Amino acid sequence: MSPKKKIAAQDLKLDLLPGLIGYQLRLAQLAVFGDFAAELKDFDISPGRFGVLVLISANPGMTQSLLAAATQLDRSTMVAVIDQLEKRGLVERRASPTDRRSNALVLTEDGEKLLKQLKRRIKQHEARIAAAMTPAETETLVALLTRIRTRLQSPAERTRKK
Repeated sequence: MSPKKKIAAQDLKLDLLPGLIGYQLRLAQLAVFGDFAAELKDFDISPGRFGVLVLISANPGMTQSLLAAATQLDRSTMVAVIDQLEKRGLVERRASPTDRRSNALVLTEDGEKLLKQLKRRIKQHEARIAAAMTPAETETLVALLTRIRTRLQSPAERTRKK
């Protein structure tokens, strides 16, 4: 092939990429996030913000620090996320009843109402993903992804990588 000839995407040689777990996970993530964005386009909410709303709803009064740890975001990023959700009237910071140095996070009435709508839409989104698999395969996939994440985040693995 001469260097001037244009290569079409379908003609690209992918070498070892198709067999790499990380490559396939990334492509799957892009497809899943694209479907998520299409399903929730009317709500201006990202997968991360949805997760934050779910966690606050399930754990009213949780601190920003605990939320940051649960979502694996640094504390300054979490402050910006909560600021944005607070501006939208979805989340409220309240004085923590147990620690004067931190805020307790709760969803507002509007936040709870929105989350209820989002959860209905997310169930449709999840059903589209799961339609490619049997229920047993879905369960296996979730278990395998959890195992990969847990293994790569374990202290022994982090120490070994350095």
